[in-house]
Amino acid sequence: MFENTIAAISTSLQDGAISIIRLSGDKAIEITQKIFDRNIMNAKSHTIHYGFIIDIDKNPVDEVLISIFRAPKTYTREDIVEINCHGGTFITRKILSMVLSAGADLAKPGEFTQRAFYHGRIDLSQAEAVQDMIEASNNTAASMAIHGIKGSVKKLLQPLIDDLMDIIAQIEVNIDYPEYEDVEQLTTNDLLPKTNDWLDKIDHILARVQTGQMLKKGIDTIIIGKPNVGKSSLLNALLEEDKAIVTDIAGTTRDLVEGQIHIGSVQLNLIDTAGIRESSDKIEQIGIEKSQEKLKDAKLVLLVFDGSKELDEEDKQLLELTKDKMRLIIYNKLDKTSPDKDGIWISAANKDIQPLIDALENLYHEDLLKEDPLLSNERQIGLLNQAKEDMLRAKEAMDRMVEPDLIEIDIQAAHDHLKEILGEVHREDLLDTLFSKFCLGK
Repeated sequence: MFENTIAAISTSLQDGAISIIRLSGDKAIEITQKIFDRNIMNAKSHTIHYGFIIDIDKNPVDEVLISIFRAPKTYTREDIVEINCHGGTFITRKILSMVLSAGADLAKPGEFTQRAFYHGRIDLSQAEAVQDMIEASNNTAASMAIHGIKGSVKKLLQPLIDDLMDIIAQIEVNIDYPEYEDVEQLTTNDLLPKTNDWLDKIDHILARVQTGQMLKKGIDTIIIGKPNVGKSSLLNALLEEDKAIVTDIAGTTRDLVEGQIHIGSVQLNLIDTAGIRESSDKIEQIGIEKSQEKLKDAKLVLLVFDGSKELDEEDKQLLELTKDKMRLIIYNKLDKTSPDKDGIWISAANKDIQPLIDALENLYHEDLLKEDPLLSNERQIGLLNQAKEDMLRAKEAMDRMVEPDLIEIDIQAAHDHLKEILGEVHREDLLDTLFSKFCLGK
């Protein structure tokens, strides 16, 4: 399928201890031999060879280790060579230039993984998981990625694909062999229970998808409350840095202040907001409007009250405003009072926020990821939703007692959408776009 041999720098291009130049293709070993001072043409697979990269005049360029991997037991199922050289940017680029001059083509972004996909070593969901692992910013995202690399998405979807194939096969038998007495005549009443069961399974997966995506990207968390209740002090305490300005003057925070923290394996994307209250100050009004907009999209609300004072009408309005959101009610300024009501009591000014940390750890824990494999990105989720819509159309037709052979069109569409998640049904332009987002050398 691929006639050329490709090469790229597979490590970050910056000064460091080592760099790796990777080649893949039928001539990977032959090309490397042209610039290496030891004979590796007959080297066994999965072996490492010490020597020097040499220029056209046989002068040594760098002391290296050459790793040989012979097809098909490689990442791309082609011959692969990895040149481990010293990690200076100049020498790394020089060796790559020599490899290209010796006959290799510069790899496009994601081309190594693209070849692994086309050669059947991984499916498309596994290829996407490779990129997810590279981009992972927290333990949860990394855990989801490694499950994807191991093929969890295929394991999740294959039973659903098989169920659809069974239904399609039954319909096809009825169409092709209507005269056979030993072939059970299929009706919409026979299909409906199977369709409902299939839709229940899809709904279960989709219900878990939102949680998985939220944990993967981080929980958008908004800190709200009236002015001067300690929201900025809380943000600073959580971030363990003085990111937000803190004063005794109400309304100090006029704009959104953001930061990220990790609670266990979960990332919280924190947003400190302007205090929500009635204000005639135009600048403060803009900040309050931004706070209200962010509140709509937030997945978690940290609602902060001044624990040294009784709740007033504005506090009660905030309770009403956030009643339908996932929230933690926090009473700040424990250093000035004693707990007298249910809630999380802290002293943000004194960095005494452990009760809040404990509450967050209880709210989001790793068990959320252990129930089932999860889809990893919007492409996969979108295709799963399309498959559901296909089957809902099929179900509607069954309810109207439409003939099974006409219903098969929608069932086949659902089947194809699930197969497209794995890349077993695909468009070339879509694949080119997908792999172009990968980093160079992967």
